[in-house]
Amino acid sequence: MDSKKEISSLKEAVGAYFQKEPHSLSPYGNGHINDTFLVENGKRYILQRMNTYVFPKPEKLMENILGVTEHIRRGLSENNGDVERGTLTVLPTLKGNDYYVDSEGGYWRLYKFIEDSVTFEKVEKPQDFYLCAKAFGHFGKLLAEYPVERLGCTVENLHNTPWRYEKLMEAYEGDAVGRASFVTKEIEFVKSHKELAWALENAHREGKLPLRVTHNDTKLNNILFDKYTHEPVCVIDLDTVMPGYSVTDFGDSIRFGANRSFEDETNLDLVGLDLELYKVYARGYTEGFGGNLTADELSLLPVGAMVITLECGMRFLTDYLVGDLYFKIHRPMHNLERARCQFALLADMEKNKMSMTEIINELKKQ
Repeated sequence: MDSKKEISSLKEAVGAYFQKEPHSLSPYGNGHINDTFLVENGKRYILQRMNTYVFPKPEKLMENILGVTEHIRRGLSENNGDVERGTLTVLPTLKGNDYYVDSEGGYWRLYKFIEDSVTFEKVEKPQDFYLCAKAFGHFGKLLAEYPVERLGCTVENLHNTPWRYEKLMEAYEGDAVGRASFVTKEIEFVKSHKELAWALENAHREGKLPLRVTHNDTKLNNILFDKYTHEPVCVIDLDTVMPGYSVTDFGDSIRFGANRSFEDETNLDLVGLDLELYKVYARGYTEGFGGNLTADELSLLPVGAMVITLECGMRFLTDYLVGDLYFKIHRPMHNLERARCQFALLADMEKNKMSMTEIINELKKQ
């Protein structure tokens, strides 16, 4: 935030929330979407300017966040949970509004800082992955009774896998930057998995997969852990909270956290599903949900992991075909390499589908 206009907007937002100039104000965290600042004024706060390019409906976004955090807070209160730290707290402006719109049209919000908490960027040991799973499962449990129809869509078609399939085929046929000839093998792989791309939507239409309140960005660093005990405190980064499927939230964590390689590994022989990490996460996720997942949802957890892996690969491949417009790249074929990695992971999941299913069946018995 270097321009005079941006600095002016920041000062304006601070003035909307604080009667006196804070003791200190500094950039905070390493997020790539919103502009985040730590405000110290006797107490500590998190001030954020929402990215309205990524989230073009900030009013609906804030309505979602306020609704789910209040619901979680009530649930924690009723069950002797940690009301102060168990969920994010949105603080009002001096005029009592839930967010502030500056003179340039920027949208700002203020959160209470959750003290004695930390985030982790990567899984260091299986226990980390288990606690991550338990936290996201518990998030789902706390919102199991929340009326999903109250939620608006903050990112259109985020996990609409059939739509992602169609967009990929359009990009391949359009060949905007002349790369289609390099991806014929990948396109054939995707075409051979067309049925899988529709699997979750078909299950939903058949009544086997209910819409739930889902986080849709189930990364380890979207959980706050207690600084001393390392136990999960609360789930953060709620901008993508929308109606969705529990198995998609599960699958996104598996796709990223249970892959034996990096997401952009070029040696595909190193890519594959770590079944032990899969088992650890499945146990934590189902325990966190506390019996709120249906039998059909449990059965579809392996499919959710495969669908979201296919979807992610299609997104990388689509971006490669249109000229790398969405995902940041560090080399010319980076998005193609990412796509190949996801497809290799999916192929390994298919080889291990029976084992993945057996793990879930054992959890059903517990």
